[in-house]
This record gives sequence, structure tokens and C-alpha cells, in this order.
Amino acid sequence: MSSNTARVDTKLEIVVIPVSDVGRAKEFYGRLGWRLDADYDNGSDFRVIQFTPPGSGCSVIFGKNVTGATPGSAQGLYLIVSDVAAARNELLSHGVEVSEIFHGAGDAYSGSDEHYLFGSLRVSGPDPEHRSYRSFASFHDPDGNGWLFQEITTRLPGRIDSATTSFASVNDVASALRRAAAAHGEHEKRTGGQRDENWPDWYAAYMVAEQSGKEPPQ
Repeated sequence: MSSNTARVDTKLEIVVIPVSDVGRAKEFYGRLGWRLDADYDNGSDFRVIQFTPPGSGCSVIFGKNVTGATPGSAQGLYLIVSDVAAARNELLSHGVEVSEIFHGAGDAYSGSDEHYLFGSLRVSGPDPEHRSYRSFASFHDPDGNGWLFQEITTRLPGRIDSATTSFASVNDVASALRRAAAAHGEHEKRTGGQRDENWPDWYAAYMVAEQSGKEPPQ
């Protein structure tokens, strides 16, 4: 590509999931609390429904004659959350069956569990060190399409635009503030327990560094 050619943004907008009963699928995804964006039915051989998860820039579509894929064949659909326990509890409160929180088994990847990002061996409970990217919970829609929550609090370097800081929801901001508050408490201990009058600046620097994957203030 020529150095004078501008890069075109290519944003993932839609994921199509195959379902066998459109009405049943609409009820399920509505129960998750996802936003209903569209429901078009021509009355005979075509219907398309679009839902968007809270805070997501990407939506899902299903319906009649929108895909030839086998119902239930969509697997490994990841929903990124800042608090996997809270996300799991929210779905449970809506009557949705969700797996226990689990994490990977270190360097072991083969087992008899349902496949996910780190193989087919799931260890019960969140990652013991609460590392970003490492804690999960899974659920399925009525056709068996497979979804997973993945907890991410700090992005790996290079995964996002370091010049941009954004939060998808009030919950994400609140969670980031809590983590910043906990880290700032440790900071004040290291500095002799004196109140830091510039704590808003410290919080802001910590939250930006955490999201961009840079070294946070100490």
C-alpha cells in the first residue's frame, strides 16, 4: 500500500446467528436486556431482527432467510465485560442459565470440556490472580449458539488506540474508578499516608494507562 494512501476504517458491525425459531430467539435476546434495533417481517418468506448488547458497537442479526448456516452452529461469541461476576449475576436474575465462572489450566489446553479461547479444559472459579483476559462464564441461546463473557480490565499494549480513552457504559466507568481507588490507596500508603490533593489527576492517569496497557502511576 502506498504511504500516501489513507487507511480506511473497517469496523465490525454485524454478526449473523442462525436460529430455528425466530420468535423464541427474539424473546431470549430481549430477556438479556439487549436493545432491539429492528424487526422487519415481509409477512411471508423474510424476517430480520437486530439486537445490540449494552455498550457494544457490534450488533447481532437473526431471522428467516438471512443465513444458510445450521441453527446453533455459531460458537465462540465473546462478550467483553469489566466484571464477569456482575455480568453473570445479571443474566441469572433474568432467568438465563449461565455456567460457573472459570479460568484456564495454565499450560494445559486439552480436556473434555466445551471448547473456548484457551482450549477444552476449564478450571472452576475466576483466575486466581484476577488477570485481565483470564476469567470467563458461558451461556447458550435456545438453539445452542454459544456465548462467553470474558473479563478484561487492562488491555494488552497495542490492542487499542493509545490516544483514545473510552468507556462503553456507566458500569465500566464505575468499575474503573473502583480499581483506581484501590490502587490510589496503595499509592498513599507508599507516600506516608498523606492525603493526595491531586487524586483526580492520579485517578485519570491510572484509568487511561490501564485501558491503553501502559504502566500505571505508582
